Formats: sequence, structure tokens, C-alpha cells
Amino acid sequence: MRVLAIDHGKARAGCAISDPTGTIARPLGVIESPDPQKVAELVAEHDADLVVVGLPVSLGGAEGAQAAEARAFRDELATIVDVPVDTYDERLTTRMAEGSARAGAEAPADALAAAHLLESYLRHRERATKPTE
Repeated sequence: MRVLAIDHGKARAGCAISDPTGTIARPLGVIESPDPQKVAELVAEHDADLVVVGLPVSLGGAEGAQAAEARAFRDELATIVDVPVDTYDERLTTRMAEGSARAGAEAPADALAAAHLLESYLRHRERATKPTE
């Protein structure tokens, strides 16, 4: 399952994609002026099976105006793509991306944040589908 992750922001959206097995995440780049139609083009171009939009919540779990904007973006995107569109907690992904950038990662910070979001989502999904012993 190929998953496309979007780190939605007011000015730009970072994008990342998984490999076809849904195991490895890599940054794709940045969409200036986030546009659901541009994301739909990425879905088609990369044959994504699922889109995950980062949901910015506080460390305490509260949602604010940015979370409402991310949900509205998700809702609009869901009307123009033929794959499921979900949200996933993006707490600390920007901070992780800043650390990756300081460590020499070449991708834009927003794309790195999307890759961290996607890695977190893929790990969560893997844990949720593993049988308990």
C-alpha cells in the first residue's frame, strides 16, 4: 500500500510518499499555497492508495484553528480523489524535521516533516495490524 503524507500549512504543504509496501517513507517536496488539486495530481502520479494529512494538535491533545484548517483541507481533498483520506497526529514532526535538517538532510523542512509524519503513521499502522501474542 503506497501512502502519501501531507504536512499541511497555511503557506505550503510538505509531501512525502511511502514505497509500494508501505514500509519506507521519503520526502517528495513542497506544494506552495496548498491546493487539494495539486495533491490529487500527486495521488495519481505516484499511484497512492491512501492520503494522510497531518493533524496539528497541542502536546496535551487539544485542537486549534490549524487543526480545523487541516480537517477542512482533508475534507476538500476527499471529494476529488478516489482513495481514502485520513488525518494523523503530527505532534513533534516539525521539531524532528528541524533536527534532520541540522543533521544534513537535503529535502525542504516541510517535506521532512511530512516524511516524519508518514514514518510515524506507518509504524502505528504496523503495530495495529500485528497479532498480539
